[in-house]
Amino acid sequence: MVEFNKGRNNQVGKEPQHRINEMIHATQVRVVGDDIESAVYPLRQALAMADEMGLDLVEISPNANPPVCRIIDYSKFLYQLKKKQKEIKAKSVKVVVKEIRFGQQTDDHDFNFKVMHAQEFLQEGAKVRAYVFFKGRSILFKDQGTDLLTRFVEALEDYGKLESEPRLEGKKMFVMLTPKK
Repeated sequence: MVEFNKGRNNQVGKEPQHRINEMIHATQVRVVGDDIESAVYPLRQALAMADEMGLDLVEISPNANPPVCRIIDYSKFLYQLKKKQKEIKAKSVKVVVKEIRFGQQTDDHDFNFKVMHAQEFLQEGAKVRAYVFFKGRSILFKDQGTDLLTRFVEALEDYGKLESEPRLEGKKMFVMLTPKK
């Protein structure tokens, strides 16, 4: 029989992801594979079949009754699993959120400068979260913050779309923009 840990992709002291060969505890197993007829065999016979082929008996579905095992090269199997996970990770989209902070009475030059940065962020595919920070008693003039954020959204309507209306949380008024496709 093929022994575990003979040049396999298993680090010493770490338990493998799947039970293989002698680590399988069931008395009978359903064996599936490329060149094998799917059937239920006693564990010893299944191990002998795997040994004849020079491959490993790997428990794929331990919760099934009887457990499903596959006769394959375990290191190749692990390599293919890692490859699939890598592809899935590469296809997943990472959402980047950039923040832009305004004061309640931001000047036109500063406003235009921040709009220019927000345009760049949206063109790169990042979301933009803009907020007005109110200090002390300036929270009484919430309408100035709303006007500023509305002006900001209007200036960027060609590059992004509004995800959420301006809303007040504590001493900050937020607005969120997502890039247009």
